[in-house]
Amino acid sequence: MVLKSINAMEAKPGTNIIIDGVACTVKKMDVSKTGKHGHSKCRIEAVGIVDGNKRVFLIPGHDKVEVPMVEKRKGQILSISGNTISLMDLENFETIEVICPEDVKNEVAENDQVEYWDVEGEKIVKRKI
Repeated sequence: MVLKSINAMEAKPGTNIIIDGVACTVKKMDVSKTGKHGHSKCRIEAVGIVDGNKRVFLIPGHDKVEVPMVEKRKGQILSISGNTISLMDLENFETIEVICPEDVKNEVAENDQVEYWDVEGEKIVKRKI
């Protein structure tokens, strides 16, 4: 569920936007000047929040980009199996299955508390608390 949209010129490094249906974080943005009859162009480099893939695209500065809803929550790890972690949300005590990246997986264990993000319905563990 997208809450708002912003102009491409307003996307600064660290801003979350949706590119090709994937939630991404802007890492770098270059803006070209306007021409005699043209518009300014924005070249945006972004990294996917969930998959970590780099995406680069060019868009007119006045075009709108969507901002995804990112909800940061806390949970306690119940079990670890492969790349998925079973954890209990610390606010509403529901049990959920969450994707865990390799770099975070090496530093967490059962009964640890972690921060996980709910990005447009996809959940991913971000860090150990």
